[in-house]
Amino acid sequence: MKFLQQHLKHNSIFIIMFLITVISIVSVTIIITWATIRMSERFFIDKFSITNAKVVNQVKDSFESFNYSIVLASNGLLQSGTLRSIFFKDQTDLDKMKSYYMLSQIMKRAKSNLDAYEVGIMVTGINGISYATDRSYWPGYDVKMQENQIYNPSNRDSMKINYNYDNSTGSDTYVVASKLMKERISGINYGMMYFAIKENEFRKFYSNYTNEGNDIFVLDTSGVIVSSNRDDHIGKTQMNFLDYTEQIENSSKNYVIGNFMGKEKIFLSEYLPSFDMHLVNVIDKDMAIGGLIDKKTLAYILLSIIVAALVIVFTVSRGLTNSLSRLVKQISNVAKHDFNQYVSVKGTYETRRIGNAFNAMLEELHEYVDKLLDYQKQKRNAELAALQQQINPHFLYNTLTSIKFMVQQGSKKASEETINAFISLLQNTIGNVNETISVKQEVDNLKNYVLINQNRYGNRIKVNYFIAPDCLEFQIPKLILQPFIENAFFHGFNQKPKGYINVLVWKEEKDLVCEVFDNGDGMDLPDDCQLPDKKRKQERFTGIGVRNVHERIQLIYGESYGVEITSELGEGTKVRIKIPISLD
Repeated sequence: MKFLQQHLKHNSIFIIMFLITVISIVSVTIIITWATIRMSERFFIDKFSITNAKVVNQVKDSFESFNYSIVLASNGLLQSGTLRSIFFKDQTDLDKMKSYYMLSQIMKRAKSNLDAYEVGIMVTGINGISYATDRSYWPGYDVKMQENQIYNPSNRDSMKINYNYDNSTGSDTYVVASKLMKERISGINYGMMYFAIKENEFRKFYSNYTNEGNDIFVLDTSGVIVSSNRDDHIGKTQMNFLDYTEQIENSSKNYVIGNFMGKEKIFLSEYLPSFDMHLVNVIDKDMAIGGLIDKKTLAYILLSIIVAALVIVFTVSRGLTNSLSRLVKQISNVAKHDFNQYVSVKGTYETRRIGNAFNAMLEELHEYVDKLLDYQKQKRNAELAALQQQINPHFLYNTLTSIKFMVQQGSKKASEETINAFISLLQNTIGNVNETISVKQEVDNLKNYVLINQNRYGNRIKVNYFIAPDCLEFQIPKLILQPFIENAFFHGFNQKPKGYINVLVWKEEKDLVCEVFDNGDGMDLPDDCQLPDKKRKQERFTGIGVRNVHERIQLIYGESYGVEITSELGEGTKVRIKIPISLD
């Protein structure tokens, strides 16, 4: 899991670029494909609608031919003076028999105009006489006259043939054409003529042009479906069909796409002025364009294109980002090699520029670190030189005065010891420029310092040395113990007349511990501070200051090392110094 996280981390640019490219390619492909399919569908529907519009026009011509035959037959009946005279006068039973015979002849002549169609003709006069070519078309005619408005001669336009849908018989449904018979000169209505065709005969005008998914509906201006190849819709009202026909009339295209029975359909419409009806062609869109595009094949082609594009993108992106990813990985690992490992310069132009810039930065960093280390070394040397120069001048003056006094007193041996100790002390503190010395050398310096002070002030303060034999050759910074011995000598026994100072050195795991403690006057230290404040006036550490020793140790070894001081008034003071063990 960790390896995977690292891998993803170092290849994040490639992953982001690749994902964005994948999303872009897939999105663009889908959008272009969708747009192409939509454009193809629209183009096909436009061409398909033009072809189907011609079919609709052919169907319209069939209706107009039928209407023309009705017009010829109706004009023949209107021009018959015999028919007009029969319907104008009251007739006896004998006259009626003669009239029916004459009506049969007149109707034969009128029927000859409609021989191509299965049509029933009926005429009725204002005198109650009526005649039908086939009474099966007019069952219960008297009831129809009372119940059905299409048989009511009132409010009729004498110049127009009116077509209506009749399903009052309960068995067959009919399309009935009716026309008012009016005397031209007087304008008197003398009868009605009716032409009835069964709906299943009426649909023959267009049935050859219909199939599954391609339906034709003939509906009147009220939205009632008069005829259709779909029997289950005849007699029903479809107002939305009228809306579609209106949209087609107001559109530059000869079709609209709408919903019918929960599916998308293509609607074509043609107005039949002679019938005052609308011819609506409804085509199932899916069936019309289903074979236009092989979606399965198209899906395979698109998938192949996407896969090929992704392979190319993957290869190119990987090649472009590999060098950058390697560079990032190398840069992230530089710190593990202490900034000494340069990055390889290869790959794209931009990556090479970054690599060169990073390597140049490393070189400048190395130069800066070298200068900083040199500066720190010079600083430490300067601090050491400054510390060495901090030996109390009064100590030098008083020591020389004491030697002069011992010589005058004739204490040749004591003066000789003091001079030798003084020379050795000066050699190790001022003459030796090394930063570190062995524990043995530091203790020897302490002994020389103590000898000089005991010769000057007497032996009231005893100094004891407890040095572990295995610690004598360990290296320590010089002059880290002498300041505390000096402090104890001159400030630790102001109240007490005598006492002792113990110096201890031992090894504690990987550290060297040095302690200087006395049983002198002690001092008061703040609770939050292990070192006395060098700004305080009651500070009694003089010469090479305690803080200088502490800061010097931390400068060389780090903040985990240094000086700790504990003290109690009247009990004494303990100084603890901890440094890492070093043999060089």
